[in-house]
This record gives sequence, structure tokens and C-alpha cells, in this order.
Amino acid sequence: MTKLRSHLMKSLALALLLLPGISLASSEGGAMESAQIDLTDKAALQRGASLYMNYCSSCHSLSYQRYSRMGEDLGLTKEQVEQNLIFTDAKIGETIDTGMDAANATAWLGKAPPDLSVVARTKAEGADWIYNYLKSFYVDESRPMGWNNTVFPGASMPHVLWEMQGMQHPVLEPKRKGANGEEEACHAGEVGGQCIKGFVIPDAQKGSMDAEQYDRVARDLSTFLAYVGEPSAVKRESMGVWVVLFLAFLTFLAYLLKVEYWRDVH
Repeated sequence: MTKLRSHLMKSLALALLLLPGISLASSEGGAMESAQIDLTDKAALQRGASLYMNYCSSCHSLSYQRYSRMGEDLGLTKEQVEQNLIFTDAKIGETIDTGMDAANATAWLGKAPPDLSVVARTKAEGADWIYNYLKSFYVDESRPMGWNNTVFPGASMPHVLWEMQGMQHPVLEPKRKGANGEEEACHAGEVGGQCIKGFVIPDAQKGSMDAEQYDRVARDLSTFLAYVGEPSAVKRESMGVWVVLFLAFLTFLAYLLKVEYWRDVH
């Protein structure tokens, strides 16, 4: 009886520890503009997959993701995946690897482009980081590729989506001085000792999309990479409700047993 009581009390303690843990897991995040992604939006995931395979896969692999799993989760047939998303001699059951040789990539770019399978999970801001990163490229002729980024300053990656967004140029302002007379740090990066306060796209360098359309492109890509980082996220979250209900029911049963056992003690 003593062992049973001890086991029940341990189960109750574990349930109480798990319940706040579930609610706290979603409290992390940065102060960036929200991507407002929806992992249940199959259309957005399909658009994101198409964008990724057309603009990103030549340099960045997704070595933890298989073409077949992607097609199944995104509601695509084997034929649709092979015809629209596989641009190499890879088979449907293989992982999504880049065709770029690592040695050549290092020689051309200074460093081989990283695998992006879990990029949405390695950043504290998750998909929001990707969304803001894709929107924050600007022309910087001092950089080897001619581009820089306010979210990831000094990034060696060129702006592969510039034809859609256009060529952003930074709008600069002098650094402000604080109460102690020292210059304050620039919040959005700096160029030539001046702070970036925004961007402008000259008429001659406008992209094929307006700002709202490009926002959707950035959101779709962010949604797709968030999915790749955890393909079972939607299923896990749907099961979470039932797990919490089960733990609550188990806690209630443990409480009733505790009341019954301690009744004889008094």
C-alpha cells in the first residue's frame, strides 16, 4: 500500500510539473515583425516548397527531409513532386541535397552554404527570423556579393529574390547621442557610421511584386522552412490537447485516491 501511494504521489507531481511546462514552451520569441505563419495552410506550404526548390535548393540542402515525405505532407502526388520539385537526378525517396560541391562552394563563396533543415528551430525567433531576414536585404557595394542584411549583418548570401522585391537602398541618419554624450547603437544596422532608419527602392529598380505580394513570398518560404524543421508539429500540437486532458484526469484520480487512503489515517 505504501509503495502504491508513493507511486501515485510521484505521478501527481510529474503531472503538475508537465502542465506548466507545456504552456511555457510557447512563450519564447523575439521582438521582430511576426510572420503569422499557418502550418495547416497547404497552399502556403506548396508555394513555399516551390519557391525553395527554385531559388534556394541549388545552394542549400534539406538533408533531414525526403522528397516523398514532403509530397505526402503537402498533399502532392509522386508525379507532381517529380515534375515540379525535383531538379536533379534524385529519386523520390531520397533526401533533399544540393547539387553544389562543397569544395567549389567554398572556393566561390568563401564558405559552403549551410543546410537549412532546422534553421527555423535554431533561431530563438523561429520563422519570424527567416521572414524578417528575407525582407531585410539592401544594396551594399562594399560587400563581396553587393548585398548586406540588417537582420544578419555581414551575410555572405546574395539576395536571390531581388527580382521580386526590387533593390532596396538604405535611408541613413546620423547616430544619436545619449544623455552621457556617447553615441547610441543603431537598431537596424549602420553604413559608413550612420544608422539605417529604413529602405527605399528607386523606380528604376523596383521588383516584379509590390510590398504586399513580396510579404507573402517571404511568409510562404518561412512557413515551408518551419514545417521542414518539424514535419510533425501539427500532429503533435493536435495531440497536446488530449495529453493535457489525460494528465488532468489522472491528477483528479490521484487526488481521489489520496483522499481515500488518508481517510483511514485520521
